[in-house]
Amino acid sequence: MAGANRSSEKHEGFEVPKVDVKFTKLFINGQFVDAVSGKTFETRDPRTGEVIARIAEGDKADIDLAVKAAREAFDNGPWPRMSGYERGRILHRFADIVEQHVEELAALDTMDAGKLFQVGKLFDVPSSVQLLRYFAGAADKVHGATLKMSQRMQGYTLKEPVGVVGHIVPWNYPTTMFFFKVGPGLAAGCTVVIKPAEQTPLSALFCAHLAKEAGVPDGVLNVVPGFGATAGAAIASHMDIDKVSFTGSTEVGRLVMEAAAKSNLKPVSLELGGKSPVIVFDDADVDMAVNLANMATFTNKGEICVAGTRIYVQEGIYDTFVKKAAEVAKRSVVGDPFNPHVHQGPQVDKDQYEKILKYIDMGKREGATLVAGGKPCGNKGYYVEPTIFTDVKDDMVIAQDEIFGPVMALMKFKTVEEAIQKANNTRYGLAAGIVTKNIDIANTVSRSIRAGAIWINCYFAFEPDAPLGGYKMSGFGKDMGMDSLDKYLQTKTVVTPLYNSPWL
Repeated sequence: MAGANRSSEKHEGFEVPKVDVKFTKLFINGQFVDAVSGKTFETRDPRTGEVIARIAEGDKADIDLAVKAAREAFDNGPWPRMSGYERGRILHRFADIVEQHVEELAALDTMDAGKLFQVGKLFDVPSSVQLLRYFAGAADKVHGATLKMSQRMQGYTLKEPVGVVGHIVPWNYPTTMFFFKVGPGLAAGCTVVIKPAEQTPLSALFCAHLAKEAGVPDGVLNVVPGFGATAGAAIASHMDIDKVSFTGSTEVGRLVMEAAAKSNLKPVSLELGGKSPVIVFDDADVDMAVNLANMATFTNKGEICVAGTRIYVQEGIYDTFVKKAAEVAKRSVVGDPFNPHVHQGPQVDKDQYEKILKYIDMGKREGATLVAGGKPCGNKGYYVEPTIFTDVKDDMVIAQDEIFGPVMALMKFKTVEEAIQKANNTRYGLAAGIVTKNIDIANTVSRSIRAGAIWINCYFAFEPDAPLGGYKMSGFGKDMGMDSLDKYLQTKTVVTPLYNSPWL
């Protein structure tokens, strides 16, 4: 296998795959190359804080080279001129090859981001393959419309690829977010320059190698690791990039949008922060609701934009819910994410680890009651206990800020109307959960909450055909679904006069 030599070794009773990291350079115009500056940066294993590899550090000069390659591939290369069927065949081949390397990609994301290896192997990477196949199948289904015009004119619309797209992706789901962006962009016929997060560059570079193996033409897919202030800023402000798609914090999203507007006024899609509510009504099965709420908060150690971290429980079951939720959190096993018996791995890096602990201290100072967790774990690495606060007020910082860590804020409500008001009392609007057996309540609340995804008696119900994106300060533009493909297309209207038209 080219790219990562795989074996395993026993470690404290469980096997740890050994993956030799081979791809550490920038991928531009079909080749792995050093940065123009010659600079590199460290990527570290959050299990230990130790350096995994040194990665070529892209900056403005490298983005310029990547954009030049992508521009040439779009303006003069075969990719946007292929039939959708031909593009789809290559993307299906890409998906097949990714599927052959599920364990390597899952292991890279575990090493780089602290993600649970079994979850990556069984869900994250396979779902990325499924998403790529979805867009491969959509590539030949892009079409315009015939227009019924009031004058003696024939009119129709064309859907055309927007051009060169700059992608800036986060560190919490490295492989998944790579395909969230690359899948629809390539299916639409665009060429792309993608900057993976500096914390987690390894899987994106591996995927670039697999894309070349699948037959994606040179220049169509370019991967430039680097930092947001340099490489990311260069993408957002580049005059020859036609669109930017960004997933990350609301604060950085503002900067991306501002830079895009000040340069060539390129369109931007933003999938930003969240502080999603989960509303549990009195009629809910308490055990099911507790498990769902804990999953909504603590999945991926809370490092997920749609995490349900504001848990509103109706007063009739509140005390029982608090007791059971704390018990479940205390039973959660925190440790090495390669261990199949572990429920939660380390936070992605030292900065995120320290940020979460500061929020926990802030919750204590604000007067919230700590009923579970609240402390770091172990003597190396970036582990934080699953943490639950009760007696949380809506205006507390821990109820308003996106912590992006395993911290649950538990609150009580009386009426349906109060639950709706509390759920909407946030600057975000990414997702929400509703737990009830009453269909009238489910329908009323789901229509009343201002969020882009509402999950009833479930959570994290992702499907390739289901668009995901936010309201309010959670951004705009969708990932997944045909809505996602559409944002990489632009509409052209073509009109011609009919015979004997008064225009002749």
